[in-house]
Amino acid sequence: MKISVIGHLAKDVFHFARDESGDERRVESFGGVYYSVATLAHLCSKDDKIYPVFGVAEDQYDGIVECLDRLGNIETKGLFKVKEPVNVVHFFRAPSGARTECSKGISAPIPFSRIKPFLDVDGVLINMASGFDITLETLDLIRMQTREQGTLIHFDFHSLTLGIDDQQKRFRRPLTDWRRWCFMVNSIQLSDEEAATLTAERYDEPTLINQLMPLMVSALLITRGEKGVTLVRQEHKKLFRDDLPGVAVDEPTDTTGCGDVFGAAFLCEYLRTKDYLKAAAFANGAAAVKSSFVGADKLELLKSQLTPESPAG
Repeated sequence: MKISVIGHLAKDVFHFARDESGDERRVESFGGVYYSVATLAHLCSKDDKIYPVFGVAEDQYDGIVECLDRLGNIETKGLFKVKEPVNVVHFFRAPSGARTECSKGISAPIPFSRIKPFLDVDGVLINMASGFDITLETLDLIRMQTREQGTLIHFDFHSLTLGIDDQQKRFRRPLTDWRRWCFMVNSIQLSDEEAATLTAERYDEPTLINQLMPLMVSALLITRGEKGVTLVRQEHKKLFRDDLPGVAVDEPTDTTGCGDVFGAAFLCEYLRTKDYLKAAAFANGAAAVKSSFVGADKLELLKSQLTPESPAG
């Protein structure tokens, strides 16, 4: 099995409440598309190959290549050096639990010339981790090249529905060209908040589903955090809906990266089973495991706590 992963790398900085001494606790981790790549590395076999395609700042290139090489089944030829620093995402949590996200230094979109050599694969995961990872024109070129060879595309909208203001804060905004982004993509992933704000018309979910699925989409996944996920699948021109409940976690800690993990686990399991429902259940369990820790440093837990036969191991 060969899978390409396209999206922006990030450095995540988590800012926690000050302790009794007045010092702020911070946790730093690779973020963005790194969650997707590392998840696939842990869930796929050592005989499978994962091909990440993203830019890395020159002074960080050797470090990230070494980090990915240690995972064993990552081919790093798709990484390329860029002069600008990697996107840094700061997460601030208010006492109420509300989270503010600020992004600094978002990289330029990944050009198709960097992606083209890595499309002769079984599946392509496009993670719009920054929202500016690729252009719509690049997505069109990816679709054109993969269509005849039957390569599956899983598209995670992620930050595509986020704008950025002059204070670097992210905010929800509708996409006027959302239909073009969805057209001829095998599976599409949206959070419930992203689905609610995707269209300028503010379609409710039933209307959005009826508008989106005819765009030659086989599966739509609406993730709902601890409440689980809704899978809408199209088979023989009929729609089927499955609402999967959330997987209980003893001590949920942080939701950052859960969507990235979900998308990678979903594509991996679908390529293994060709069953959307099994893949959604497996991904649901993987996201629950991720919520039990901060950052990306414990993603190896996915392999020990999940099996392809069940969403929670």
